[in-house]
Amino acid sequence: MASGRTRREVVIGGAALAATSQLLFAGPVSGAETQDPRAGLSLDFDESFAMIDPEVWHAGAKPSTFDTGFYGRSAFSRIGGEEGYNPYDIVDDPQTENGKALQISLRYIGRQMHVPNYYGNNNPEFQWISGNLQTAKPDGTILKGWREGYFEARIWFPAHPLSFPAFWLMNGRSILYPKTSIELDIVEHKGTERDLYGAYLHEWGQPGEHHEGMGVPTGVDITSGYFRYGLLVKDGRFRLYFEDKPVIDQKTGKPVDWTIGRTGEMKETNDVYWPILTLAMQSDVPFPQPLKPEDMEARMRVDYVRVFV
Repeated sequence: MASGRTRREVVIGGAALAATSQLLFAGPVSGAETQDPRAGLSLDFDESFAMIDPEVWHAGAKPSTFDTGFYGRSAFSRIGGEEGYNPYDIVDDPQTENGKALQISLRYIGRQMHVPNYYGNNNPEFQWISGNLQTAKPDGTILKGWREGYFEARIWFPAHPLSFPAFWLMNGRSILYPKTSIELDIVEHKGTERDLYGAYLHEWGQPGEHHEGMGVPTGVDITSGYFRYGLLVKDGRFRLYFEDKPVIDQKTGKPVDWTIGRTGEMKETNDVYWPILTLAMQSDVPFPQPLKPEDMEARMRVDYVRVFV
């Protein structure tokens, strides 16, 4: 990324999460802090995944001119699939609001692959195909983007020894002008951490490089069903929600409220954030020995993505 480090090099490991385990999710808090994050906002984008609309979603490596756009142990497939495997599907699911879900899968191919620009084609540990959908393209086109708003997704994460799915945002200028970039990680989940996820703010590059991060214990197994993950971006602030409740930073006893330092720059350049749904695979943990047959494939499901502005 803009810092000169790829995303796969900056994955926050279990040790880092343990170091921040004192930063806890607490339930509702009193006063204005319990206010609905959608209050005063209107629904501007409602993706319920009756189909994967190419006018909205682009599939493949993360759009970037800084690196290949791949990270972790898997190659992100283009929309038609790679190596005979297509990780994208719309499936019937009675647990979603419209009876349909986006399903992004991963599979171990276990042979030499020929995915363009992917660094892991010849490494047996990296011969996986998975999926990455975003509302931006490598030529800098932003299909859908917003500078402020409440970004929410209802997701069912897989339980897998290597899975690393995420719902996150990048700024538009990060594609063609990656000297600096902004990354807002609403949720990053490791498949072995059933009741914990990570949330991060990264402002890459100088001047003004800035990072915040925390582990969020949920009190429930988030691989057991659908849960809502939200982020309110307003007035240059990063405010985090899980199941409509503010995530509490125990250091302050108040909801997470991080400063996005480049908000002024975003306004000056008319920049926006674009959302990304990723099923990646961790590269900072040992490869399973042996890799069990039941772990050669996994799936995440997304009920919806909504943006209120």
